[in-house]
Amino acid sequence: MSFTGKYELQHQENFEPFMRALGLPEDQIQKGKDLKSVSEIVQDGKKFTITVTTGSKVVKNQFTIGEESEMEMLNGEKVKAVVKMEGNNKLVAELKGMKSVTELNGDTITHTMTMGDLTLKRVSKRI
Repeated sequence: MSFTGKYELQHQENFEPFMRALGLPEDQIQKGKDLKSVSEIVQDGKKFTITVTTGSKVVKNQFTIGEESEMEMLNGEKVKAVVKMEGNNKLVAELKGMKSVTELNGDTITHTMTMGDLTLKRVSKRI
């Protein structure tokens, strides 16, 4: 199953408390909570490039399954992480105490990030 495609955010749960826990300033949280983001994923075998555009902010991460790579988190911090694939439709990574799971089901991607007892859930549809 290929992740390649463009996906537009449909809805998200717990955005504000999760961003506060990450340490984002309140003005950025308020600006970002209503912006629709578009994720573009390019998969070439085990190599991935994920570009997320939210308003004027663009975050681009490149990684190869099973290899350590540098990733930019939602707060702009860069961390080292290893992304693993579970089955043929789930990407899992641990980033500085946060678990990130991206699951593809048909034309829908569900991205769940968990940090302590806080979970941010984002659902995007292929466009």
